Amino acid sequence: MLEVKKLHAGYGKLSVLHDVNVQVEKGEFVALIGPNGVGKTTLMRSISGLLKPTSGSINFLGTDIAGLDAFEVNREGISFITESGDLFAGMKVSENLNLGAYTIKDKQKIIDMRNKIYELFPRLEERRDQLAGTLSGGERKMLSIARGLMCDPRLVMVDEPSGGLAPNLVLDVFKSLKMLSQTGVTILLVEQNVNSTLKIVDRAYVLEQGRIVLEGPAGELAEDEHVRNSYLGLSAA
Repeated sequence: MLEVKKLHAGYGKLSVLHDVNVQVEKGEFVALIGPNGVGKTTLMRSISGLLKPTSGSINFLGTDIAGLDAFEVNREGISFITESGDLFAGMKVSENLNLGAYTIKDKQKIIDMRNKIYELFPRLEERRDQLAGTLSGGERKMLSIARGLMCDPRLVMVDEPSGGLAPNLVLDVFKSLKMLSQTGVTILLVEQNVNSTLKIVDRAYVLEQGRIVLEGPAGELAEDEHVRNSYLGLSAA
């Protein structure tokens, strides 16, 4: 579904990504893990069209989307859910969801998508008339993810969903992502919580200093000595 090849990207004269290669197959749940500030979000921004790559290709379902504007990438079927969520705090939950479907012209499809969202996230249906700014941290994360699904994307990219959340809320958000993956939605996740991430994804890439240093099935990476020592605080012995 998605194939990133030899991607270089950065900000002005600052080069952040170096020769990055990433693949995501249809229906997969794939993670980008690594320390803060190594280029994980830069890669997501490059794929989503918020940042123009210096060189390399980003192929999505047969189309090279590198260099397209963000709204064009979204129309191709990619939804990018940022770490901040970018919710409209003064609007209701239902209104925020409707804004996520701005590319859909069929009113019945919007209703159908909203009903599907409420099935996936029943807590949001309970709070559909509540202002987004009054939700708990975990509920706001769920709403951000749900709004990103309203355009019926083929690929959902989620950036640091556990950021700033208490451990019990992190568990709720990760359960929601796993449940979403089990419905067949393709997900690319950026996350620093390596231990929890490797328990729910199919495969992962380890990004360090702007380069992919490891990749493989989640179970294998969880047993890798470098990952255990650097990210899990464990010894491989």
